[in-house]
Amino acid sequence: MNANSSLASTDPEFDYIIVGAGSAGCVLANRLSASGKHSVLLLEAGPKDSNIWIHVPLGYGKLFKEKTVNWMYQTEPEPELKGRQVFQPRGKTLGGSSSINGLLYVRGQHEDYDRWRQLGNTGWGYDDVLPYFKKAENQSRGADQYHGSGGPLPVSNMVVTDPLSKAFIDAAVETGLPYNPDFNGATQEGVGLFQTTTRNGRRASTSVAYLGPAKARGNLKVETSALGQRVLFEGRRAVGVEYRQGSQIRRARTRKEIVLSSGAYNSPQLLQLSGVGPGDLLRKHGIDVVLDAPGVGHDLQDHMQVRIVMRCSQKITLNDTVNHPLRRTMAGARYALFRKGWLTIAAGTAGAFFKTSPRLASPDIQVHFLPFSTDKMGEKLHDFSGFTASVCQLRPESRGSLRIKSADPTVPPEIRINYMSTETDRTTNVEGLKILRKILNAPALKPFVAGEYDPGAKVSTDAELLDYCRERGSTIYHPTSTCRMGNDALAVVDQRLKVRGLEGLRVVDGSVMPDLVSGNTNAPIIMIAEKASDMILEDAR
Repeated sequence: MNANSSLASTDPEFDYIIVGAGSAGCVLANRLSASGKHSVLLLEAGPKDSNIWIHVPLGYGKLFKEKTVNWMYQTEPEPELKGRQVFQPRGKTLGGSSSINGLLYVRGQHEDYDRWRQLGNTGWGYDDVLPYFKKAENQSRGADQYHGSGGPLPVSNMVVTDPLSKAFIDAAVETGLPYNPDFNGATQEGVGLFQTTTRNGRRASTSVAYLGPAKARGNLKVETSALGQRVLFEGRRAVGVEYRQGSQIRRARTRKEIVLSSGAYNSPQLLQLSGVGPGDLLRKHGIDVVLDAPGVGHDLQDHMQVRIVMRCSQKITLNDTVNHPLRRTMAGARYALFRKGWLTIAAGTAGAFFKTSPRLASPDIQVHFLPFSTDKMGEKLHDFSGFTASVCQLRPESRGSLRIKSADPTVPPEIRINYMSTETDRTTNVEGLKILRKILNAPALKPFVAGEYDPGAKVSTDAELLDYCRERGSTIYHPTSTCRMGNDALAVVDQRLKVRGLEGLRVVDGSVMPDLVSGNTNAPIIMIAEKASDMILEDAR
């Protein structure tokens, strides 16, 4: 079936169609509809964000395997991780992954964006993107050289300052790390408390922060449970979108542009389903090739984390509260009444950024510290007092791919990340664990440590630590770069995020990152969408 026969004159028409109401899509929907001059259709495959646990910060643990709001993808068996499949949670609701993520606001390093510019992406250096970080932000500490106030996105100080998180910070300082009150300021290196995308103890997803204020606009239409099936083309111009809503197949036309904001997995999947991608792959699945673009789904990157679990000598961890009926009830009541306490914590209270080698110009490891412990994230907490710290290699060299397995949009794609497939990645993880162990054994934490539970004393040599990484390493949920920006033959979008070789089609989400940022990905994705909104509106003049 070709595009010309798919669209009817009776199909509704909009200036802009945005596919995916996640971290980027909600930003775009707000900004593109703000003037009232443009009609906007926002399509989201998942339901409204009405699940109560979306709005409770600690609720991310409940949503980790909640298939009503989570795509719950899996990688293919990972060769360097002993053939294990690695679970890949992704948001499937208004707000996307910003509705189920760990709420940390970490932009990455200035050098990340300067590196994007060095790769030929004019307009994406740190000085170019900082105004968009500031535009998005409503910083609880107020505006300064690096931060904005009055923007839609609340960025708040951590409400819980438990003794373990404070002791971790003190221990890291004892090992030589500087105290850093702002990971998003002049420099990233050091140890301190994370800031979070919360307001008054509640999650501020992009649905809450951006879409909520825009929903009442007459020129914005939001459709939930609407799975994008394919982009429709006339020649090489994108002219509409076909989507499934319940048992109905619907279509919508665009006057100006279609913007894919479905994330690092679903945007390349939708392009491939639409005939844009590696030609051989598309033909194999019986899909007519609109554009043979081998870079679509290429260059998949992700951050891996490896966790150390410590037994705590005092009953002061979240484990102790969750496993004690009365304390659990009191924690729930405290949150319900005051929006305070354990239920306000993010997926990391304290954090650290350090270099595994003095030769490095900037940190290559991020540590997330948590005052609780579990065998697997999203599963039952341990029945003993425990806390966790993980290392995350910030700039992995390993590259993977995203490829459709079927022409059926409901079939999950093939995800290969190839974690730890280079010597640098293996060495960095091992060295990171060694430095983290020094912090966890520093004097400030001694009063709280009853011993290392996992991996424990049995794992000590570099070879044993590497084996532990293979056995237990997992994602920290930052897939990017499957529709990356650039000028080379495998780049999918140009500097204005237009799909190269096509008209009327852009990609705006984490998939366009030229490479991974050295931090968490939510803040940069919101920045990308803020900048893209300006570019789209400029091009519409």
